[in-house]
Amino acid sequence: MEQNLIRLLKADEIECRVSVIKENGLSLLLYKDARVDQKILDETFGIFGWKRSHQSIEGNLYCTVEILDKETGEWVAKQDVGTTGYAEKEKSQASDSFKRACFNWGIGRELYTAPFIWIPAGKASIMYKEEQNKVKRFYCNDHFSVSSISYNDDREISGLVVVNDSGHTVYELKEKGVDDTIVRKGTVGARGNKAETEKKQAQRNTAGKAQKDSASISKEQMDSLQAELNRTGVTMETVQSRYQIKEPGAMNAELYGRVMSALKRTKSTEAA
Repeated sequence: MEQNLIRLLKADEIECRVSVIKENGLSLLLYKDARVDQKILDETFGIFGWKRSHQSIEGNLYCTVEILDKETGEWVAKQDVGTTGYAEKEKSQASDSFKRACFNWGIGRELYTAPFIWIPAGKASIMYKEEQNKVKRFYCNDHFSVSSISYNDDREISGLVVVNDSGHTVYELKEKGVDDTIVRKGTVGARGNKAETEKKQAQRNTAGKAQKDSASISKEQMDSLQAELNRTGVTMETVQSRYQIKEPGAMNAELYGRVMSALKRTKSTEAA
């Protein structure tokens, strides 16, 4: 198959969704929709170079995205399962399974490297309703969007600006430098040294293999995680919501590494 490089997402292709909301602020998740997946598949492989299909297995809806290998004429498939939304169950499962299958092909995979995006209450209109049991339910009618995003040579998010409805910046992750950064405001910047990039990738692969060898994290790692949560002000509830973790202490080392990497790129509460 041709070595087609799935391009990185542009700022206007990324959407923001409120994940956890509290009296003192809220956290955001970055995501893409199915229309972006279709657009990038068309751009990369051509409108006749890919296809999708769905099948139900044990009550779950799976999507298979197939890419045509122009060298062999064979179709190469990748599959994933969808989750159910609050409304239109079949439609939400179909869309979600398609997006997940596209993640397997590399579309939007860079979103997994996003930092924890915390918007303090002073930068968002957080309101609440008091339930019958006098418990406050917080909500926010603000809409947030990504105004600019940049990536390093490892295809990780290195710079990010989120704005509100009025165009005011509510979150900013400043990139350390632009020499080795790909900027996605619709333009591409300079790339860093190739040998250095390959070295970094080899180190990441080695670290990743070592992480996978461990089934769960140690007490020391749990303490380090809690220290990062205290530094950034991010709650364990936010982490569990974003990564769908039921028991924090039972997460494997690979997932722990992803969580810690995101936290280390997150500002401290003093800097927010």
